[in-house]
Amino acid sequence: MAPEPIEITNAMVARAFRRIPLPASVLNVQPPGGETLVNFATNFFTEAEPFERSVTLVGQRVDLRIWPSSFGWSFGDGTETTTTEPGAAYPDLEITHSYLRAGRVGARVDTTYSAEFRVNGGAWEPVDGTVTMAGTPVGLQVRTASPTLVGYR
Repeated sequence: MAPEPIEITNAMVARAFRRIPLPASVLNVQPPGGETLVNFATNFFTEAEPFERSVTLVGQRVDLRIWPSSFGWSFGDGTETTTTEPGAAYPDLEITHSYLRAGRVGARVDTTYSAEFRVNGGAWEPVDGTVTMAGTPVGLQVRTASPTLVGYR
């Protein structure tokens, strides 16, 4: 007689979820080129997508559906915000920030992932807890600009 399989618990899956290499989000900044202006709505976005992974725990297949559930935006000037959306490229300005002073900043986005699992093709269940991957800071030079009137003929 074959022994009963060991029951896979949510705690076991949560530990496995924390060990899975998850992608850090790449921060996109508009305008491109590493420069923006004081008092200008600088656009930020990332392209994080859901994905699936499978692991083996005590001889049993555990499937995970993993998705980005929130994004922690750090604009490098002490201002931070959290959203459930990854932002969007221009002209869909969803995540913007206006810098108040000139200088060099390092903006980044941290991505928090949630997951659900199933054991051996069974019913899906939520995984307890989340995993946050820190993003790499993107250097940005904030400059001042002065409007200048010019003659036109």
